[in-house]
Amino acid sequence: MPFIDKLKYWATAAGGRPAIVVGDQRLSYAQLLVAAESAGTAGPGVSVIDVPDSTALAVEFCAALLHRRTAMVVDAGWPHTVRQELADAAAQWQAAQRPGKRALHAKAGAAPFLLGLSSGTSGLPKAFVRETASWRDSFLRSTEYFNLSQEAVTLAPGPMAASMNLYAMGESWFAGGTHVSLPRFSADATLRALGANPVNRLVLVPTILELIASRGLQTGQSGEQIRSIVCAGSTLSAGTLALARAWAPHARIQQYYGAAELGFVAASTLEPAAAADNTPGQGVGGAFPGVHIAIRQPDGDPVAPGQQGDVHVQSPYVCSGYAWGDDGLAFSSLPVTALPGTAQPNTVPAAAAPWHTVHDRGWLDDQDNLHLAGRASDMIITSGSNVYPHHVEQLLSEAPGCGDATIVVAGIADAVRGQRVVAGIHAPDDRLPEIRRAATRLPPAQRPSHYFELASLPLTGSGKISRSMLAQWINAGDPRARRIH
Repeated sequence: MPFIDKLKYWATAAGGRPAIVVGDQRLSYAQLLVAAESAGTAGPGVSVIDVPDSTALAVEFCAALLHRRTAMVVDAGWPHTVRQELADAAAQWQAAQRPGKRALHAKAGAAPFLLGLSSGTSGLPKAFVRETASWRDSFLRSTEYFNLSQEAVTLAPGPMAASMNLYAMGESWFAGGTHVSLPRFSADATLRALGANPVNRLVLVPTILELIASRGLQTGQSGEQIRSIVCAGSTLSAGTLALARAWAPHARIQQYYGAAELGFVAASTLEPAAAADNTPGQGVGGAFPGVHIAIRQPDGDPVAPGQQGDVHVQSPYVCSGYAWGDDGLAFSSLPVTALPGTAQPNTVPAAAAPWHTVHDRGWLDDQDNLHLAGRASDMIITSGSNVYPHHVEQLLSEAPGCGDATIVVAGIADAVRGQRVVAGIHAPDDRLPEIRRAATRLPPAQRPSHYFELASLPLTGSGKISRSMLAQWINAGDPRARRIH
């Protein structure tokens, strides 16, 4: 299993070192191993882990892997009906696995250790299958790329069940460091955890980084102790980057793009504010070590250099397909072996390896840096034009005077256009005039027709922006999205 051998090693070599801290609860490496050995069920099957964020969740996760079972970690904050449906689906999936047969899309000779959960187009999250090798190969690369060691005390402030945070926890144990989680997220709870623990590394998404940095600066709680910030998602906006550097001036900021199904895809490094090299990189960065990137049309046809298309990867970090919920709009592959692409130096693509995509749209520049336009499923079709919200958000937020605003673009139904483009603005002061001026530089189809002042950001449980939630607020007349003129 991906990190169990490392857990056993650190339990012997540094048994007293804290392995997991959640609020006031903590377990050393030795305590975590003993608890995992005595918990769970031995033998094949799926361990459905449905407990609130706590050291108990960490124990059950380790126990499942220790006993060579398939773990499925459910967010305890989800509705009971959804959690029960997931447990039923896991039982049905397990019953369908005939002895000696591998899970759908699985690689020969490998055993699934995880049913990861990812949002889908229906109410029930879809489940992807992960094999041991995908995480183990990824740990070897990511601990080196992010310079992760035994001295790292990592705080991941989102739900422990989120795939990014679950990976960060395993990655910490692989390196022999300490992993810190929160019983419940808030910016103030994060800052309290920073004060109570020698945290020197953060793993989070841009919106959560912005909330924490803003709150820290407002309350005089500096992030000077932070030496590393790993930020997942799309390119950091200039405003978020400035906030992070003001709050945590000694931190190296490394951003990466990936997906739960794909793992790491592209990444870049921004040095601390005081460093000589203090300029943001281009796009989200170059291919992550071991990954090859190619841009294709949805039908697999090539695009011209610099043109936009679906981001495809050839990588050892991808999942093995879906156990259930495959709606055809997310993870898929092309059986193409001669697809041209770009990769980190000194890596050679496997000739027979397929190319995978989650249908995020993007392009490669002449330096082979990846730029993202957004996910195909987020695309707004207005009067026959295709508009990618992420692209509009990025251009508006980079305009003069807009750096401290978070802009969320969504599409809502329109009887004439099909959909209309709208924008929500979350900012400390009125930024509408600056944003309207910036919008005039966009093609007409991309300009928001309506603007809404956001009392709070529409966030998923893992802290990511939810454009569908913004559309729901607007359609329902929710006071958190107030029309402004």
